[in-house]
Amino acid sequence: MPIEKIIVLEDDVVVRKSLEQTLRYRRYDVASATTIAEAHELLAKDNFDLMIVDVRLPDGDGTELLKQLAKRPSRPLIVMITAHGTTKLAVECMENGAFTYLEKPFSPEELVAKIKKAEEHLRLVRVNQLLSSGEDSEMGTEILGQSRDIEELRALIRKVARTQATVLIQGESGTGKELVARALYRQSPRAHAPFIKVNCAAIPENLIESEFFGHEKGAFTGAVTKREGRFELAHGGTILLDEISEISPQLQAKLLRVLQEREFERVGGNRTIQVDVRVIATTNRRLEESVARKEFRQDLYFRLNVVPIYVKPLRAHKEDIPLLAEHFCQRFARKHGVEVHGISSACMDVLMAHDWPGNVRELQNVIERAVILCNGGVLEPAHLGLVPSSVGAPSPTTPSVAGPAAAGTSASEPGKFDTLAEMERRHILAALEYCKGNRTHAARLLDISIRTLRNKLNQYQREGLLPTLEKLNR
Repeated sequence: MPIEKIIVLEDDVVVRKSLEQTLRYRRYDVASATTIAEAHELLAKDNFDLMIVDVRLPDGDGTELLKQLAKRPSRPLIVMITAHGTTKLAVECMENGAFTYLEKPFSPEELVAKIKKAEEHLRLVRVNQLLSSGEDSEMGTEILGQSRDIEELRALIRKVARTQATVLIQGESGTGKELVARALYRQSPRAHAPFIKVNCAAIPENLIESEFFGHEKGAFTGAVTKREGRFELAHGGTILLDEISEISPQLQAKLLRVLQEREFERVGGNRTIQVDVRVIATTNRRLEESVARKEFRQDLYFRLNVVPIYVKPLRAHKEDIPLLAEHFCQRFARKHGVEVHGISSACMDVLMAHDWPGNVRELQNVIERAVILCNGGVLEPAHLGLVPSSVGAPSPTTPSVAGPAAAGTSASEPGKFDTLAEMERRHILAALEYCKGNRTHAARLLDISIRTLRNKLNQYQREGLLPTLEKLNR
């Protein structure tokens, strides 16, 4: 967790100016105070990560300041500055909550070393909070990261959560869209009510309407009893429609009615059921492009896209990788009963160099594998099964397509970029070729449903872009 904002609390003008110059040269945001009272005024106006405090001040000493700060719900870490003869008081301050101390005179390098140590402490505290938070879903329960992108995402979630608005969450597979949805639910006024998830891509097409709206006894073969649907189960709470882009046009029309009127009938029934639910939808596709291709209803898109949230891929905020990697390392060490002593710098370099086409989910899986193979000690590059790569390079688990076109440009016209749809088509065909035409394996490799893959291939065939369809397994 990076330290950005620092208070220098020092009444000696020479020492204070020297500290300010040292910190600002290293691009820290510095505010200064000469008394404890002035420091409290600064803390009342803004949040700070660290305070550098002289142990002796005109209106008190370090122990008094610590007692006052202990009453705050959160407080910055404190580094005490002590002169010869006051070391005992500095140690007393540490016993009362100060992080560490520096003895005058000290060099700029010593000061920066203490700040770096404080950053590492804050990062480990954050990881341990997550490990002890109780809940444990596929990628945890919190949106982990300290980058600007993640901070902005969390701020947006806090703002949107308290409303009743329908939310559409878009982003690549593995970015944590479901975590965003669950965070919206946990921070909402509906947090006490049900949270019901529907994986639209995993339910067979002939059963998904029944899953959504329920059915009456005898509505179809096998319907031996009446059954409530997911919308009824979510009454008063929140329903998550995961991979909403996968539902059929017929179901899209019925879902539109639910969003507009908040009512529906069970399959085989004629009684209108009214529901009060908040709808959150996710997709790894760009729905506006699906609308343009007439694959998704425009009116439904507008109903879903009241508040759009885009979750950026991991390659866009790589500065979060160390915190994520440490979190997963400790989590899987506990899960598998393995004693792991951290991640080597060489190993972290490999993690930082990789492009992560599978995003946070891929990082999680790589770290779990590494923890198992490590079986004690420190994680090294050999445990990862990865090689450093640059942006745009294929992942070891993703088939590459040779030539300039694979990078998204036309070989015949340098500088001309292909459309995303064309790049997607080539990527899908490359995966099929890699899997020798096995659609099930290709869908798993691409992290999409077999139905999505089938729909894509049918679309390419209709558009005359799949001349070798007969060679691929059905």
